[in-house]
Amino acid sequence: MLMPTRRRTVAPRGKTPVLPAWDRRDRISVISAVTVSPRRKKRNLYFHLLADNRNICAPDVVDFLRHLLRHIRRPITIVWDRSNTHDRSKAVWEWLAKQTKMRTERFPGYAPELNPDEQVWSNLKYARLSNYAPNNTRQLRRRLVRELQHLRRRPDLLASFIRHAQIHLRL
Repeated sequence: MLMPTRRRTVAPRGKTPVLPAWDRRDRISVISAVTVSPRRKKRNLYFHLLADNRNICAPDVVDFLRHLLRHIRRPITIVWDRSNTHDRSKAVWEWLAKQTKMRTERFPGYAPELNPDEQVWSNLKYARLSNYAPNNTRQLRRRLVRELQHLRRRPDLLASFIRHAQIHLRL
């Protein structure tokens, strides 16, 4: 969202930091996935930003899964939470039923600590983008893409998200 996530910061003594922001509800929804290749243990981050002020819905999930299949040639196991837009959606379920290279598994009910992708967003929101107050969604979109591309180039950081989730893989 355009509203900044406020975090503690440093400032000269007696100079309270001020974030110039007003009550703005514009937002950008993003769908993403942390991947690990089973043979080479290569980590990667795939993401897709939706149009401004749109919520993710089933067709967006299907488009993103198609995107993954174009980039990952081998069979894929998707492990995701129990969101209604995931495999509980009829459109997603019907599309997945036709796929031979893709299967899904679910995380237990409300277990964000088990999901490495949640760590991506926690890192972005509370570290990389904390106290960031963009003027508009165009600025936010540019910064989001830059930060996500930065994470994509940091396989060590992606590995730490996987380790934090206590997923037992040799990385």
